[in-house]
Amino acid sequence: MTGSAGCDVRLRFRPDGTFRVLQLADVQDGPDVSRRAIMLIEAAVKRADPDLVVLTGDQIRGYDPAFERTYVNRRGDAPGAPLPPGVRTEAKMARVGKCVRGLLHRHNTGAASDPVEEEDTETKVMRCLSGFLGPIVSRGIPFAVTYGNHDFQCGVPLERQDELYRAFDGCLNPVDSLEPGTFGLTIDAHDGRQTAMGVMMVNSGDFAADGGYGSPSDDAVAWLGDVVKDVGAPSVVFQHIPPPEIYDCLVPVGRFTTNAIRGYRAHSGTCYVLDQEHSKPGSALREHPCCSEHNSGEVRAMKNAGGYFALFCGHDHTNSFITHHDGLDMGYTPTCGFTSYGPRGKDHALRVFEFHESDPASYTTELLDYGDLLGRVPPRALQHTFGDRALCDAGCIGDMLRKPSVRAALGVMGAVGAAAFGVVWHRLQDRPQSFPISEGAPGGGH
Repeated sequence: MTGSAGCDVRLRFRPDGTFRVLQLADVQDGPDVSRRAIMLIEAAVKRADPDLVVLTGDQIRGYDPAFERTYVNRRGDAPGAPLPPGVRTEAKMARVGKCVRGLLHRHNTGAASDPVEEEDTETKVMRCLSGFLGPIVSRGIPFAVTYGNHDFQCGVPLERQDELYRAFDGCLNPVDSLEPGTFGLTIDAHDGRQTAMGVMMVNSGDFAADGGYGSPSDDAVAWLGDVVKDVGAPSVVFQHIPPPEIYDCLVPVGRFTTNAIRGYRAHSGTCYVLDQEHSKPGSALREHPCCSEHNSGEVRAMKNAGGYFALFCGHDHTNSFITHHDGLDMGYTPTCGFTSYGPRGKDHALRVFEFHESDPASYTTELLDYGDLLGRVPPRALQHTFGDRALCDAGCIGDMLRKPSVRAALGVMGAVGAAAFGVVWHRLQDRPQSFPISEGAPGGGH
């Protein structure tokens, strides 16, 4: 295998033949990580009692206003690129708040300037990492990290981010990996005599040069095809962006089909629903899979190599389905963060897996969501409410209108509106009419 663990930890199945993995997807936050996200991670870690935590990208909200000075939209951009339009107002409000705090400080102390110096970007990144890693590191749980399409945007290269993660106890990211976020881990049998399972972390890229999202590098695909032979045991892959084959797991349907979702870019002319026959119970397709339009050959390499039984990703914050296609499980874990868009607040979740030494492919899995773990719906900030329900284009509007709950709500609103109009109309019709008497009319005295 390429790479060695970043710390001296040997992963092993428990004496009862089980091994638990907790997947954390899309925290996507700035230096001050949402308290709700930390509470969710802490509760999930406590409930799952994992042997390993895997973080599958977009841990850092690279476009956060805190990174405005060093923000890069695409690789190769100069630092300080314009923030996305939806974040610019947030950045302006942050600057206004800083100015107000400075004025208050000068008023109260007579100081000539604000004594608080601007943190450098790495310090901000470390604060972010400390926030969401805290519940994991404090319990001494080993963890492995790969990257998404927003991590690099903060301006800190992934190679350096790898080093920052390794500053935390339990980080398994190797110092000699093929590339940041692409490496393999082995899980020994409970007696330590042989390798019983492999866990492969893959950097799935960020953005394509011609638009849309990226895909794993050619080197990563070649490595993925070879490494499983070295492991010699059933293996699972974790990454950020789903492969294009995810659309092979969906069923094309008519545009007026209930709960249908319009596809992304090359698939935008078609609407889809889950293939229920091959999907696990509780699966939900809530948004179009945003995969790369370039097929890197990753899935083909996995199938040709043999030994792989599943690929799990994040990236699409509201999707939570697991489906099976051509001998391979492909599944999603929704966001656990609260600073970007996502499902309903109570449905933000982490995913726990329990693998069995005798047959890792016969795993069990469940989502550990906010509503179940914390027993309540999280308070909904205005920003988050709008993020959840944002209508970005006509396709999003169509997807929303195909939801029965939305249709029902619109029907009720229409019925109430029609009833109100009817009442007003009838009152106007029943109102006595009076007309002015004009000159020359009978009784007018002309």
